[in-house]
Amino acid sequence: MSAPATPTFGGGYPDGEAGPRLGFFTDTSVCIGCKACEVACKEWNLVPTDGPLALSGSSFDNTLALGADTWRHVAFVEQASPEDGLRWLMSSDVCKHCTSAACMEVCPTGALFRTEFGTVVVQQDVCNGCGYCVPACPFGVIDRREGDGRVFKCTLCYDRLKDGMEPACAKACPTDSIQFGPLDELRARADDRLDTLRQGGVDEARLYLRDQDDGVGGAGAFFLLLDEPEAYGLPPDPVSTTRDLPRLWRAAAVAAGALAAGLAAAFAGSRR
Repeated sequence: MSAPATPTFGGGYPDGEAGPRLGFFTDTSVCIGCKACEVACKEWNLVPTDGPLALSGSSFDNTLALGADTWRHVAFVEQASPEDGLRWLMSSDVCKHCTSAACMEVCPTGALFRTEFGTVVVQQDVCNGCGYCVPACPFGVIDRREGDGRVFKCTLCYDRLKDGMEPACAKACPTDSIQFGPLDELRARADDRLDTLRQGGVDEARLYLRDQDDGVGGAGAFFLLLDEPEAYGLPPDPVSTTRDLPRLWRAAAVAAGALAAGLAAAFAGSRR
């Protein structure tokens, strides 16, 4: 498999601060749906509640999706199984901290920035609430907070990382479904886990966003899934929404040059 990527196209590390890129590997095969990660995330980051605690009417999921007030979301997917009659798929979703982070690349104020750990963070005191980053995210992660207007998302507990601690969600996970560390180490661990499952007859197991050719240049959060990504509400072929910008800028520059040359020629002809 291809080597881990370094953030590129406007997404590089701060000058002179490159180090091991840190992130998450989420092994959904051992997720028990306890939601300890959701609670720990909210408590540590002072994330507001999503309203009254109640079932949504969609399985046992009371948060439904990632958003400004849900930085970790545990999906409960109920499936009919010919063998067992019913099975549950559970997975804790989070911001992917993409290598080609479209949210950061379209931000006009620099509110989104790449940290020394390779993660993507929103500076709330710089965000002006323009919302450009919201449709730019191919995973629908980043969102504006109602009544506030600014955007919010997972920071991978940037404050904890600076103090040498692991993110709150990984710390709270009782089954090690959420694993935190240097991405190259996590990828090796994920490969071993996938081999173990495949040898045990779990043929449907697969890694999602493990490689740098995943459409976003490599993700800072990747997953071991037990079904197609769509079953978990994840896009099967995510693509950075800003991937064509350099080509479009070059085309625009060529067009502008041609227009300027045409206008100059027309002006010169009229003078004669």
